[in-house]
Amino acid sequence: MGLVEDFNAYRSKMNERIQDTDSLIIKRIFNLDTNAYAPGGALDVKAKELIGLTCSLVLRCDDCVRYHLGRCKEVGLTSAEVQEAMGVATLIGGTIVIPHLRRAFEFWDELQKNV
Repeated sequence: MGLVEDFNAYRSKMNERIQDTDSLIIKRIFNLDTNAYAPGGALDVKAKELIGLTCSLVLRCDDCVRYHLGRCKEVGLTSAEVQEAMGVATLIGGTIVIPHLRRAFEFWDELQKNV
């Protein structure tokens, strides 16, 4: 499998494992996360995903960055839009974000191959 497929398979497997628990706190966190990015509200889904992507880069969470890149592709964001948002995130986060930016570009490139 490739980079994107490996990530998605692992994420799905472990999310199922986590959801199998009886933890109300975890279930509520997952629900809140799902609803935060849902259609509706003052921001459209594309804007919400770009915010999620940029925050994830600044926080240096590669899993979150990959997830939001996948969602950015799903909701129809262009490479130019995604790259501009990642540029802003790198500006805000500083040079410590650059290693994560490299991995983000690699993942986005792989997503583009899976058209």
